[in-house]
Amino acid sequence: MTSPPEFAIPVHDLDAAGRAVRLPVRASWLRAALEGTDVSPGDSDGAVDLRVSKSGNDVVIRGKLTAELTVPCARCLEPARVPVCEELSALAVPAAAAEEGLARRTDEMAGDDDRALDDADTIHYDGDTVVLDDLVRDELLLGIPMIPLCSESCPGISAGPGNEGGEAGIDPRLRPLLRLKKTGPSSS
Repeated sequence: MTSPPEFAIPVHDLDAAGRAVRLPVRASWLRAALEGTDVSPGDSDGAVDLRVSKSGNDVVIRGKLTAELTVPCARCLEPARVPVCEELSALAVPAAAAEEGLARRTDEMAGDDDRALDDADTIHYDGDTVVLDDLVRDELLLGIPMIPLCSESCPGISAGPGNEGGEAGIDPRLRPLLRLKKTGPSSS
């Protein structure tokens, strides 16, 4: 059994003027959505603040996603808190219309191998509800820095007490190279 969507917006009561929607990003949802990654929720819930409006059958979505995540520091592997603040912008189109458009574009593009068939900022919805769970998860993951740090001055993983360098802190496989370095090149 799959869980119900966390970020679902009913389409039937939307119009061109649109409306504001605020949805919480709960830690329990984050844990489930980020399962299998090194990312975990922070101490407080986040939020998705959106402005949604309808243009024909399409739904225009604009807003901001804020949350705090915990990831391993890239230097020391200790937990690092990462604030995520991402702008959201997407167009939700009915799935049936999207399939018709894809078939038409495929026919038009016969021979154009390089053009994309689907836009990255377009999502599809079935029935009367736009579900944004995948969009929110993707934006959270994209909002994490490539090299997250617990602090700018993080020294990284230490060699441990008493191993501040010297031969004891060297990988045993590299010790022959260290001996060569100390004796210098032999003259033959």
